[in-house]
Amino acid sequence: MFVKSRPFSVSAARFITPTISRSFQTTAKRSLTIPFLPVLPQKPGGVMGTPNDPYTPPAVHKFEGSIHWWIEKTFAVTTLPLVTAATLSSGPLSTVSDSILSVALLGYCYMEFQSCIADYITARVYGKWHNYAMYLLGAGSLVSLFGIYKLETENDGITGLVRGLWKADTPKPVQDEVKK
Repeated sequence: MFVKSRPFSVSAARFITPTISRSFQTTAKRSLTIPFLPVLPQKPGGVMGTPNDPYTPPAVHKFEGSIHWWIEKTFAVTTLPLVTAATLSSGPLSTVSDSILSVALLGYCYMEFQSCIADYITARVYGKWHNYAMYLLGAGSLVSLFGIYKLETENDGITGLVRGLWKADTPKPVQDEVKK
């Protein structure tokens, strides 16, 4: 009824070595850093100050937290009606809805990339590289806004671009010439 367990042997101890546990710890540390960005020196465990210091909460920012979450959800919910209006309408209404859709998608992408930078390239760990990433995101968004302007004024907009890609002819395979 009861299972008899074997006593711990010295031969089994060779499988339990400190090198295995150390390799897991160093692997986890390496996977949380970006290899080509220099890292600021950190205290063990990322603790700032001493254990006896009182907790000071970080400064509250408007677009972090619930306001940021509500704006993200608003973009996500309005995307489907904007896509429907841009694809099914024609004339000036199509241009307006296509422009609103393009700018809304750019704003949504900006917010999501900003969240990725805040999560993975933190100012505490990477210092000035966090600011460089945010500046690069802003510059890329301005260039994209100019691209949206050119796309809307010179072509059929983003819906026209997608329609053109959807209806694009596939290249026909080259057939061998018939021998005479």
